[in-house]
Amino acid sequence: MKKALFLSLGLLLLVGLVSGNGAANGKLSVMGVWGGQELDAFKKVVESFEKASGIRVEFEMTRDLPTLLTTRLEAGNPPDVVAITGLGLMRDLAREGQLVDLKTVLDLATLQQDYNPTWLDLATDQGGIYGLYISADIKSLVWYNPQAFAAKGYQVPATWEELNALLDQMVANGDTPWSIGLESGAASGWPGTDWIEDIMLRTASPEVYDQWVNHDIPWTDERVKRAFQIFGDIARDSELAWGGPTAVLSTNFGEAANPLFTDPPQAYLHRQASFITSFIKDNNPGLEAGRDFDFFPFPAIDPQFGNPVLGAADMLSMMNDTPAARAFMNYLATPGAQTIWVGELGKIGINKRINPNVYPDQITRKMARALQEASVFRFDGSDTMPAAVGAGAFWQGVLDYVGGEELDSVLEYIENIADESYLSGQATD
Repeated sequence: MKKALFLSLGLLLLVGLVSGNGAANGKLSVMGVWGGQELDAFKKVVESFEKASGIRVEFEMTRDLPTLLTTRLEAGNPPDVVAITGLGLMRDLAREGQLVDLKTVLDLATLQQDYNPTWLDLATDQGGIYGLYISADIKSLVWYNPQAFAAKGYQVPATWEELNALLDQMVANGDTPWSIGLESGAASGWPGTDWIEDIMLRTASPEVYDQWVNHDIPWTDERVKRAFQIFGDIARDSELAWGGPTAVLSTNFGEAANPLFTDPPQAYLHRQASFITSFIKDNNPGLEAGRDFDFFPFPAIDPQFGNPVLGAADMLSMMNDTPAARAFMNYLATPGAQTIWVGELGKIGINKRINPNVYPDQITRKMARALQEASVFRFDGSDTMPAAVGAGAFWQGVLDYVGGEELDSVLEYIENIADESYLSGQATD
């Protein structure tokens, strides 16, 4: 009932906006990286918008959004709305004057009521709001198959010491603990950056994490190096990672959880964000959340830093100030629109008025509570860095490191790119 009410209210608002702005029967271009189930969910969100507004939405999918977007900007033909792939890219575009300040588009008082300050702060740069978050993913999760665990007598670990003991037990039994997949087309490498960020948050303070993300400490810093080493000790070890480095580099991130559900299992653990639930269910029909797959928090490494939550989010920005784009952004900010999106994908909604019952299963509700109760939350580091670093050198550095390159060389390479990128960013401040 609440879901229907929210959607109806959102559509009534939308009709008013469209009528007032003369956008009916127009069209709107949206660019993003979404494919598969994410694209199907977005189409359902769009369907309600199109029916209420008469505006036709054209979605352009690309796996290499920064490159295509640059090409379109150079041609003077940017999309009306873009699903930004990272906070660093958003800031780059905002400082170049390519994005519309949403303070001039959305009702700020309503936005402040519906959104926690964290999500507004993350979208703010130089006084303007340049992104609208519609959902979030928790990344600090380790997935497992409860039935496979029970069959082998494996226990869910609560600490890093317990996790290492479990890995030793699995190897002794002839089992491979981890399944890792770094392949993602032009974005290959990003799953490894998530590992390193989670480790960094657990081996250094949140303040040090922020210094690293802001390049106030170099990539060659021993604390950064240690985080890479801990990841490498797993991803480069054929006993600990299914298929060894070759499989780690070639396995697509969306298929990397599959080895947990073969008979017998090829691996028993998979570290990935909350969005992986849609891939698990899509690739393995019939699996039941909680019975066939579940998660536990990525364990603390240094107890003094506890179990911080690393996260990411789906964000859209407006590039062309048109009536159709204004109507669409106002619609996306409503609980009704976000309810459709998160209900299809198992993501966590941003609008505070979303009914928790919209979440498809107990696991997703558990993740939503974990996000709300987190004492320390940090945004995905690579998404926050300048695009040339976070979506460039960092991704590539992970691939090079897993592929066998010396770590010092990898870190020096990223540091050189970071020096150039952050200095360039300061020049535009």
